[in-house]
Amino acid sequence: VQLQASGGGLAQAGGSLRLSCAWSGRPSGTYAVGWFRQAPEKEREFLAVIGWTGGRTYYADSVKGRFTISRDKSKNTVYLQMNSLKPEDTAVYYCAANNYITTDVAPFQSWGQGTLVTVSS
Repeated sequence: VQLQASGGGLAQAGGSLRLSCAWSGRPSGTYAVGWFRQAPEKEREFLAVIGWTGGRTYYADSVKGRFTISRDKSKNTVYLQMNSLKPEDTAVYYCAANNYITTDVAPFQSWGQGTLVTVSS
């Protein structure tokens, strides 16, 4: 499975962006896709995860109520709608896949290239 994140860019504080994570290949078994971010000199942070089959979602407290993860099975794509953006949301955003739902970063594999999100104040 290969994943590719896109949709990053420059936004103003309070604004919105929608990230896309398109994957190719054929996953086996239960499957989950997560969104993460990494700011300069910080560890990679979990943001949200969605179960591909049932659509169950989990969020980090830092983005709950502002970010929404969703999936389009027909397009093999997972989205991250980001609203009420803050300057501290500035980071490189990544998506990754795992064969079970978890909020831990370590188990995820098939990391795609990240997309940079910059939020100006």
